[in-house]
Amino acid sequence: MTMTAPANSSVEAAAGPIGLPRGLIPWIVAAGAFIVLWRFGGAYDWAFEYPSAAIIPAGRWIGDFMKWLVNEAHFGLFSFKDLTRFIAALIDLPYRCALSLLATGFLKGQGSGAVQILPPLSWVAVTATIGLIGFHAGGRRLATLVVLCFGFLAAFGQWQSAMATLASILVAVPIGVIGGLLLGIAAYRWHWFERALTPVLDLMQTIPVFAYLVPILFLFGFGPTAAVVATVIYAMPPMTRIATLALRAVPSDTLDLGRMIGCTRRQMTWRVLVPSAKDSLMVGVNQVIMLSLNMVIIASMIGAGGLGFDVLAALRRLDIGAGLEAGLAIVALAIALDRLSQAFAARAGTMTPPAVSTSLPARHPYIVAALVMIVLAGVAGLAMPALQTYPPALQLSTGSFWSNVVGWINVNYFDTLEAAKNAVLLNILVPLKRLLLGLPWAGVTALLAFAGYRLGGLRLAMLTGALAFLIAATGQWEKAMITVYLCGISVVLACLIGVPIGIAAAQRDRLWNWVQVIIDTLQTLPSFVYLMPAVMLFRVGDFTAMIAVVAYAISPAIRYTAHGLRKVDPRLIEAGTAMGCTQWQLLTRIKIKLALPEIMLGLNQTIMFALSMLVITALVGTRDLGQEVYIALTKADTGRGLVAGLAVAFIAIIADRLISAGAARTKARLGLE
Repeated sequence: MTMTAPANSSVEAAAGPIGLPRGLIPWIVAAGAFIVLWRFGGAYDWAFEYPSAAIIPAGRWIGDFMKWLVNEAHFGLFSFKDLTRFIAALIDLPYRCALSLLATGFLKGQGSGAVQILPPLSWVAVTATIGLIGFHAGGRRLATLVVLCFGFLAAFGQWQSAMATLASILVAVPIGVIGGLLLGIAAYRWHWFERALTPVLDLMQTIPVFAYLVPILFLFGFGPTAAVVATVIYAMPPMTRIATLALRAVPSDTLDLGRMIGCTRRQMTWRVLVPSAKDSLMVGVNQVIMLSLNMVIIASMIGAGGLGFDVLAALRRLDIGAGLEAGLAIVALAIALDRLSQAFAARAGTMTPPAVSTSLPARHPYIVAALVMIVLAGVAGLAMPALQTYPPALQLSTGSFWSNVVGWINVNYFDTLEAAKNAVLLNILVPLKRLLLGLPWAGVTALLAFAGYRLGGLRLAMLTGALAFLIAATGQWEKAMITVYLCGISVVLACLIGVPIGIAAAQRDRLWNWVQVIIDTLQTLPSFVYLMPAVMLFRVGDFTAMIAVVAYAISPAIRYTAHGLRKVDPRLIEAGTAMGCTQWQLLTRIKIKLALPEIMLGLNQTIMFALSMLVITALVGTRDLGQEVYIALTKADTGRGLVAGLAVAFIAIIADRLISAGAARTKARLGLE
C-alpha cells in the first residue's frame, strides 16, 4: 500500500468565502433547501404525499403478466407452464433419489400406503462416510469435527429432518454452482452480457426471498422442487460474481501459454482458465453452500420440509427450546459443510501427484473405503437396529431447559424488560418513525439525487433519484419510510456495538480468535432463530424486530472493522510510534482513518443484513415493506409481493451505491492505492 497526496486534495480542503471547507458548502445549501421545503412547504401537498391518481399500477401489471405467463404463454408445441413443470420434474428426480438414500428409504407406492423396500443409509454409515471425506480433505482434525457435527444431529433427535435438508442441499448446490459458473464464464467472455447481467444479479441479491416465492409457486407448484428453485435463485449470484472475478484474475502468462500451444476457445476455457481459477471458484462453492443453508427455513414455507420446517413450526407455537435445537442442528450441518468446502478449496490450490497403480482401490482409495463402510454398516444394521437408526432412548434434549430459562426470565424480570422496552419505544423509536413519515418524498428524492451527484457523478444521481421516485410512484413510500426507520435505528445500534468490539478485537490476536468463532456462529444461525427469544422476552412489535435485526446484522460491523484495522500497513504504525504518538493517537489518527473504507463497506453489509432480516421480522407484527411482502405471500398476490420486494431492493441499491461511492472517495482522499 502506498500513500500519495491526491491531486485535488488542496481544492477539497480549500476554504470557501465564509470560512467553511469548499466541499461542505453545497451540502449545507442542499440541506437548507430540504429543511425549508419540509417546514414551510405545506402548501405543496403533492410533495408530501404522492398523488393517488398518478400512482403506477405496477402490481396489477405484474399480476396480469404472471396470469398470462401461466395460462396463455405458448412456444408452439408446449406452453410456458409445461416448460416449468418439465424443469420441476428434472429437479425432482435427483431430489427423490437423494431423499430416499438419506432419509426415507426407497419406497413402493405413495402416501400412507407406501412400503419401504430398501432402508436409507444408516446414521453410522453417513457419519463414517462424512468423516472419511473430512480426513481426505483436511486430516484428522477436520474428520473429528465433522463426525462430531453429524453425531450431534443423531444424539439430539434431528437426524431425519437434517437428512431431508441435506438432500435438498445436495441437489441445489450443484445446480447453483454449475449455473453460476456458466453465467460467470459468459460474463467474462462478453462485456455486454456482464453489463446486462449485473443489475439482474443486484436484484436477485436484494429482493427479499418472500417476494419471489409466489411466482415460483405459480410456475413450479408447491413442494420441495419449488424450494430447490428458490434456493438456487438465492444462492447463485455470488457464484456468478466470484467466477467472473476469478477468471479475470488468471495471470496473462498462463493465457499466453495456452495460446502458444494452440488451445481452441473451448480448451482455453475448460483446460486453462477454469483449472487456473479453481481455488477462487471453490470459495464460490462455499458461498453457495452457506446461502443454501440460509434458505432452508424460508424454503420450508413452500414445501421443503426438513430442519427449516421444524424451526418454523417451533416459531409458530413459540416453543423456543425445540426451535433452538433445530436451529443448532442447522448450524452443525452448516459448520460441517463449510469446513469441508473450505478444506477442498485449500486443496484446490495444491498439486497432487497422479496415482502410479492402475487398480481401482489404489486410484480411488477413499471412494472404495466409503463404499465398503456403507455396505458393512448396512449389513450390521440388519442385525443391530441401533446401528441403522439412532436409539430414541439415547437421544438428548435441552429444549425444556431453554424454555424454562426464558420462562424464569419472564417471571422474574418482566417489569424491568417491559420498562426498558417502553422507554426505547416512547423516546426513540416512535419519535423517529413520526419524523421520517413526515418528510416530503419529493425533498428526500432530490436530496438522494444530490448526494449521488456529489459522491459519484451524474449517473449515480440519476440512479438514486429514479429509484427513490419509483418507490413513491408505486405507492410504497409510507411503508418504505417505516422500513428505513427500523433499518436505520438497527444499523446504528449494530455499529455502536459492533465497531468498538471490532476495534478491541483487532488489537489482540487471542480476543480476535474468540470473536471470529462467535460471529461465524452468529452468521450460520438461521435468521428465524433470532426471532424466538426476542418474541418470548418482548412480545411482538417494532422493539422486538429491532432486537432481532441488531443481533443478526452485528457480525459484518465487527468483521469489517477488525479486518480494516488489521490490514493497516505496519510501517505506518511504526512511523507514528517513532513520532511519539500515543496508542490513542495511533488508533484515532492513523488506524481508523486508513481503515475507514473497510469500515464503510462493513456499514454497507450491515445495512444489507438488516434489510434481509426486516422481511423476516414481518412475522412479529411490523408494518413495513416486509409485512407487505409477507401478506402478498399468504394471499398468493404476485404483483403486490414483487412491487414491495422491489421497493426493498431499491432501498438496498441506493444505500449500496452511495456508501460504495463514499468509500471510493475516502480512499482517493487518503491516497490509498
